[in-house]
Amino acid sequence: MRKALLSVACLGTVTLSAQVKDSLQTKDVDEIILTASRKKENIKEIPGSVTIVGEKQVQAQLTVNSDITSILQYTVPSLATSTGQTSNTGQTLRGRQVLVLIDGIPQSTPLRNGGRDLRVIDPSVIERIEVIKGASSIYGNGADGGIINYITRKSKSDKNISGISQIGITGQPYGGTLGFRASQLLSGQITKNFDYVASLAYERTGYLKDADGVNLSPTYSPAKMDNYNGMLKLGYNINDNQRIEASYIGYASKSDLDLGLKTGKYGITPTIGEGRGLNLDTTPQGTPRNHNYKLSYDNKNLFRGTSLNVNLYYQDFRTVYGYSDTFFNGGQSNVISEKKGARLNFDTQLWNTQKSQGEVIYGVDILNDQTVQKLEDGRYWTPDMDMTNIAPFLLVKIDLLKKLTIKGGLRYENMKVKVGDFDTLSTLKADGTFTKSIFVQGGNLEYNALVGNIGIRYNINSSINLFGSFSQAYSINELGRILRTSTSDTITNLETKPIIVNNYELGATGQLSKWVNYEVTSYVSTSKLGATFIQSPDRALTIQRAPEVVYGVEGFLHFTPVKWINFGGSYSWMEGITSLKDDGDYSAKINNSRISAPKILAYVQVKPIRSLSVGLDMLHAFKQDRFDPSTKTGLYVYGEGRVPEYTVFNFKSSYEVNQNWKVSLGIENVFNKLYQPAISWWAARDNDFTNSLGMRGTFMIEYKF
Repeated sequence: MRKALLSVACLGTVTLSAQVKDSLQTKDVDEIILTASRKKENIKEIPGSVTIVGEKQVQAQLTVNSDITSILQYTVPSLATSTGQTSNTGQTLRGRQVLVLIDGIPQSTPLRNGGRDLRVIDPSVIERIEVIKGASSIYGNGADGGIINYITRKSKSDKNISGISQIGITGQPYGGTLGFRASQLLSGQITKNFDYVASLAYERTGYLKDADGVNLSPTYSPAKMDNYNGMLKLGYNINDNQRIEASYIGYASKSDLDLGLKTGKYGITPTIGEGRGLNLDTTPQGTPRNHNYKLSYDNKNLFRGTSLNVNLYYQDFRTVYGYSDTFFNGGQSNVISEKKGARLNFDTQLWNTQKSQGEVIYGVDILNDQTVQKLEDGRYWTPDMDMTNIAPFLLVKIDLLKKLTIKGGLRYENMKVKVGDFDTLSTLKADGTFTKSIFVQGGNLEYNALVGNIGIRYNINSSINLFGSFSQAYSINELGRILRTSTSDTITNLETKPIIVNNYELGATGQLSKWVNYEVTSYVSTSKLGATFIQSPDRALTIQRAPEVVYGVEGFLHFTPVKWINFGGSYSWMEGITSLKDDGDYSAKINNSRISAPKILAYVQVKPIRSLSVGLDMLHAFKQDRFDPSTKTGLYVYGEGRVPEYTVFNFKSSYEVNQNWKVSLGIENVFNKLYQPAISWWAARDNDFTNSLGMRGTFMIEYKF
């Protein structure tokens, strides 16, 4: 079965397209990446598909929409489309959950996935985004579909002080309030060895309306929201070989949107915001805090041929959801997570000759993750979960003849989770009655596994580079949701086994000429026990644990025929199947909450004169019709709704007045298309059926010094 699917995925035809490019520079084939092996290495040495969203791309997309989930949907081919909300539920990578990092600090809360991990940083402080596609264990728990690592800005100037000041406004042509944002970045060298980066960003969003000028649903809305972001990095070069760096990155968002909810009818009338909200004493939804502290030490020559990197980090995260009446007495819930971790990383050169080199990377990761979901009134929706993960690892890398790269690694996962005693919430059934609350005795859960990866890349010549890899991920994703729907009085009777994903990938990349770059990739990922949201008869979302296979293809083409124009696009397609019985029959499909519709990204960027840049981006999501409605009710169940296709265009432009000043204009949904995000359709619920944002413009002024 596995071999057959792998063959199909590898032989399938691919409509080539490109990662969205927002500058007029061709793809830098010698670009350096940090995330894939936890050290700097050339992208030509990576035996897998990687997307790097560079600084110019991020800043150009920021002109259109500052929401990082929107930036990612336009730049990462195999990432599902954005919800347009504060939640990134359903925005999976290659059909699986993704592990989000900021400078290597984990942001995701896999013990209770709250769907808020992508939207935890302001784009103004991002230097680049590195996306490692496919299962990975290199950063620990939660990377079933890959890794998204936000790399923040560092000091690049030898001046005492340099900076970037930005101020901008956003608005829609339907009346209502304007949005406003401002950011200030400072960096430089205080002394020859001491450097710093400091940043503050603030954004106040206005009302958000659809293409008809109607207020979007207030549920998880980013409208009327205050967003704050602060960053401070201090670095000191002890000598030529040693450096120590301390950093803090903080983010917060809070909404004061006071709109009533007018529930629509799925597939017919959208749910909208209307009038004033109910007079409930509620806490503003959003992410009140996301504090990240990091202390790192680097020694390039600890002893002969060996370098050392040590990272100590701490994250304190809390997100607040809107009011819900699906449980007795109603209320708002919080996901609260606190992580403390240490990473010890050695890199030893085994040999280094003119034609070949070998190195071994080894060390240990230690992580303590304490996560809980509680209501504002103190009731527990999940128990306290206290996970300690100690994982030694080893990675061997061999380069031969500057053409062949071989990588292989092992990681031993040792996870222990302490689960507290708790009472389940009494939830509302579809018939209006409540389930009975029960007491669940906690205890200790322990998981151990040896996972590995191996990959080969052969750079034949500039026009064709082949790569293939096998990698594994190990995670205990959504343990909290499994526990909170418990019908047993002890956790030992629950199915809490971890998810082990095996990922197989084959691909080719290269430069067909000086002005044409391409990549095509096929992949298959399997797991003996996956995790998918399904809707139970009493309306609650539960976790389905079953064997599954996800497979797909993706690719890009990028053209730069002359210096003043570039264009291209990308295509991605995937499918997911599961076996709901023990007979190995993979006839059932994984629902659309994980398997997104095929997607095309296309762009054109023109620079008619040196100071002016004008571009147009296109996103086309194909229709998705993989399930039939219930024969009894005629309705779709959660995750199986039919998703129609849609196409949306964004305009972006910038003009450099001089070497210091620049003005930018971006227009999101430039043709004012009336459409719904994919989640509105596949969720198949009246409350979730909402329209997407209509036309919205952003004007920004930037000053560099």
